[in-house]
Amino acid sequence: MRQRLAFLATGLIVGFLLGLLAARVLPGFLPAGPAAPVGIAGEYRVLRVIDGDTVVIEGGEHVRYLGVDAPETQGSPECYGREATERNRQLVEGKRVRLEADRRDRDRYGRLLRWVWVDGTLVNEQLIREGYATVYRNEPAAKYLDRLLAAEAEARSRAAGLWSACPQR
Repeated sequence: MRQRLAFLATGLIVGFLLGLLAARVLPGFLPAGPAAPVGIAGEYRVLRVIDGDTVVIEGGEHVRYLGVDAPETQGSPECYGREATERNRQLVEGKRVRLEADRRDRDRYGRLLRWVWVDGTLVNEQLIREGYATVYRNEPAAKYLDRLLAAEAEARSRAAGLWSACPQR
């Protein structure tokens, strides 16, 4: 009986040590925390705003807003880029957002392509309606495209945001 208990205890200790070793050698062996969305919808906290149409969510995933073309702030900054980034920050930074997929999962840079909702508001549409961005027409974003086009027409008719600040638009 003693021999059996000693054998069992040795087996448990060896198993525990092998588990620790495997976790150290194979970091992906044990879960590292909450996973970021990969091909799924869900709610996630926005950790950082990159620019007027891109954010970083918990888990480190970069999310690009579907159907939105905000002025660039990287490289050669474009007219109204800082304002678009700041408005996006006001709308989503530090908040929980709901992500909704459409036809394509990711862009050529590996960013998730999503419709982004905060407190029942479609952020993609809001940025366009307020004149911080235009409709991005080079992607198959179908689900809410009519809403975005209507928001852009409204912003343009009111000369909101970049429609008055950036005459070349």
